[in-house]
Amino acid sequence: MGGGAAPLTRTRTVNSSGMWLFYAVKAYEYGGTSLVAQQNSFADRRREGMEVANATAHCCAECGIAGGDSLKTCGSCLLVKYCNPTCQRSHWSTHKIECKRRTAKLRDRALFKDPPAKEDCPICFLPMPVKLLSCISLPPATISSVPINEYAIAHAELANIVDMEHYYECCGKSICRGCAVSFATTGLLEQCPYCNADRKGKTDEEKVREMMKRVEANDASSVCELGGYYNHGLGGLQQDCVKAMELYARAAKLGSSKAHCFLADIYHSGGDFKKTLFHFEAAAMAGNEGARCNLGVMEANAGNKE
Repeated sequence: MGGGAAPLTRTRTVNSSGMWLFYAVKAYEYGGTSLVAQQNSFADRRREGMEVANATAHCCAECGIAGGDSLKTCGSCLLVKYCNPTCQRSHWSTHKIECKRRTAKLRDRALFKDPPAKEDCPICFLPMPVKLLSCISLPPATISSVPINEYAIAHAELANIVDMEHYYECCGKSICRGCAVSFATTGLLEQCPYCNADRKGKTDEEKVREMMKRVEANDASSVCELGGYYNHGLGGLQQDCVKAMELYARAAKLGSSKAHCFLADIYHSGGDFKKTLFHFEAAAMAGNEGARCNLGVMEANAGNKE
């Protein structure tokens, strides 16, 4: 028909419910290709592109050799894969800009998303309380913008409480400080408020042995608590900072945000601010309020007020 427009055509199709639908398609021919044909061609090209992308996803980004499940994904950006460390090192000069950009995006997404729900106290079933963070040490320009500052100064004894939870070695459970104080007023200090285990006359060594049973079961809270015992030489244990860091690292891998905070404090004392930032961020992503507060202080000290 030459280059003119094709006549109005009517096409009949069936939708998912089985009803017949009629619609008109006014097809124009350009070089013998109708609009419908162009759409089909685009769909074919898109399908081919997806097939190429899927095939590329299973190939080494450096040498292009298909490796399937044996390929190792870049641990930072999670975008590309390599068949061996040699290919990864060779491809780094090409990949590093996109890798750093993608890694920063993933970090911000994880850091600023809603944190997981806070663990409840197993006695009162209320969320574990947050330590009243002292704002006295914040930079002068920041103090005026922190509403809790005046309350923290007036209640310094609360602001400086080391922990708002109390750990029991017999069952590996932690209860809120409020329940611990309430339980103490009843005079039943010789019983565990959670499992009712008899705690009368138990020595520090016996408590450590009970804790070790929970540690062997890979209980994150108990592993972290044992790390504290080694770090400060408690419970009859000889102080061993190296052992403490090993236990903190193990507890962090098991999901303890408190262990990440303890590691951050240790690295900060040693001047390793890169690892300090890493562990504070990991704890903040897990919902630890103290770690998020410390990150804010670090950013304020660095001049990043926004």
